[in-house]
Amino acid sequence: MGAGRFPHPWGALNWAIIKPFLKQDDRDIIAGDATTVTKSGWKTFGLGRFFSSIYSRAVPGIAFQTLSLINTKTRISWPILIEQILPKPKQKKSTCAKKKKKQGKGRPKGSKNKNHRDVKLNAEMTQVQSMLKQLLAMLKNTLQPDFFVYDGAFGNNAAVQMTRQLDLHLISKLRNDSALYYKWNGDYSGKGRPPIYGTRVDYNNIPAKYLKSDETEKDIRTRIYQIIVMHKKFADSLNVVIIIKENLKTGKVARIILFSSDLELEWEKIIDYYRLRFQIEFNFRDAKQHWGLEDFMVIKKQSVFNAANLSLWMVNVSQATLAISCEKSILDLKARHHGLRYAQELFKILPKNTKPINIVQLFEKIPVLGRIHDKKIAS
Repeated sequence: MGAGRFPHPWGALNWAIIKPFLKQDDRDIIAGDATTVTKSGWKTFGLGRFFSSIYSRAVPGIAFQTLSLINTKTRISWPILIEQILPKPKQKKSTCAKKKKKQGKGRPKGSKNKNHRDVKLNAEMTQVQSMLKQLLAMLKNTLQPDFFVYDGAFGNNAAVQMTRQLDLHLISKLRNDSALYYKWNGDYSGKGRPPIYGTRVDYNNIPAKYLKSDETEKDIRTRIYQIIVMHKKFADSLNVVIIIKENLKTGKVARIILFSSDLELEWEKIIDYYRLRFQIEFNFRDAKQHWGLEDFMVIKKQSVFNAANLSLWMVNVSQATLAISCEKSILDLKARHHGLRYAQELFKILPKNTKPINIVQLFEKIPVLGRIHDKKIAS
C-alpha cells in the first residue's frame, strides 16, 4: 500500500474529513503518541531500533509521531498529523576515558540556581512542538483546544514548558515515586530567603482533606487524592491526582500519579482526559489491521511518509463513514461495500432475458453477507 513518491497535504486532507464532526461548543483535546512499525531489511528510510509496547522491548523498525484531536463528548480520536521519528545517531565511544574527579558533599562551589523555564528540548519534544504549531495554525478560528495529553515520556518540566509556550496545558503522568512537596505555609523567620517547599508528600499518609473519592469493588480499594504540589525540578506548581489501588486480600498497593499544569482543572477531568489519550491506540490498531500501516513495502523517504499518512487518512475516512452509516465496525463496513461490489458485478453477467428482479431487496441482502454484527433486513 502506498501513495506515490510525491508530497501531499496530508494535514489538510485529514482536517477536511474531521472538521464536519467537530463543533466549537464541544471540548476537544490534543493527544500525542508514537507507534512502531516492525521492518526487516536494511534499506527502509529511518530504520532503527524503537521501543514496541507489544513486544515490551526495542525492535528493528520505523516509528511515527502522531497528533490526534479527541472529542470529549463522542470520545472519538481523529489522527491529523503524523511524522516519522528518526533513530538516534550512534555515539562514538571515547578511546581515552577521562577520570572523573571525586565530588565532595554538598553543592559545588560557584554553582548557580538553574532557570527551570529556560529549557533545552530534546529531539522528540522539538518535533512535537513543531507539529503542535502546525496543528494550532490549522485549527485557528475554528477550534481552540486547551489541553495537550501525552504519556509518561512527557512527565517532566521541559515538556511542561514546551506546552505552555504554545498556550496549552499539559496533562501527563509522573513516576510513582516522584518527590513531591507541599507548599510552604509556615511563619517566615525574617532571615534569608523565604522557604518555598514544605514537607514532602508521604504517599502512605496523605491528609484526609485531599481525599476526593474512596471506593471498594471486588476487594480492590481505590482512593483518589488531588493536591497542588511542588517538584524541585519543575518551574511551577502542579495539579496532581494520586490514585492508590489496594488489594484488601493480598495487601499489595499500586500507585499512579497524574498531573496537569492547569491548577484549576478538576480531578475527574484530569483522569478522564488522560484515559481518552488511549483512543489514539485504536487508531494505530485500525491502521495496522485494516489500512496497511504494518504492510507497506516502500523504502524511500517520501514514499514511507505517504504510505503511513495514507493509512491514518483511511482511519479517518472509515470513522467518518461509520459516523453517518448504521455500521458498527470497520469489518461490517468492508463487508457492506464488498457486497455492493458483488451485486454490481452480478448484474453485469445476467442475461438480457432474465425475469424482473427486485433490485432494492437484492442490494439490501447481499451487503449483509460476511458482516460481524446483526442487521435487520427487509423480508
